[in-house]
Amino acid sequence: MLPKERILEKTFTLFHTQGYNATGINQIIEEAKVAKASFYQHFKSKEDLCVAFLNQRHFFWFEELQKFTSKEEDRKLKILASFDFLMYMNKKENFRGCSFLNILSEIQSDNIKILDVIQNHKADLRVYFTEILDDTLLSDHVYLLFESCIIESQLFKSNQLIEQTKKIIKTLI
Repeated sequence: MLPKERILEKTFTLFHTQGYNATGINQIIEEAKVAKASFYQHFKSKEDLCVAFLNQRHFFWFEELQKFTSKEEDRKLKILASFDFLMYMNKKENFRGCSFLNILSEIQSDNIKILDVIQNHKADLRVYFTEILDDTLLSDHVYLLFESCIIESQLFKSNQLIEQTKKIIKTLI
């Protein structure tokens, strides 16, 4: 792999598992086995690296979601499969939660560069539900349930609330 790819691969793991603030540039350089000059050739700052990480994570996450839900044609089943996807990701990633929300809690509120990427990710998730349901009020309701499931399942390291939410979804749609 090229140095930039190795940097992003290590960042993908480290930012997601350790968090943004707990991961230092030197750790990334060391674990990616790149020279410091090579790192700064590709990324001017940790903030720029974070933006690249979040863009990569966005692409990965939506690709996985689409693959996971693609077999469902019925809108209710597709929405329920989206919540099943959350449970799948919780198991796969040990209830680490949403990288976007985790980083949001670590950055300064005036960090527009990173905040824009996070807001775009969440806006795309709202669009995802709107396209399935074709009802803005209902899709926003489902989106808010989805987001709360992400946080609660991370907090309690449990998929129980997601299972309960699926029952609620069945009554809504």
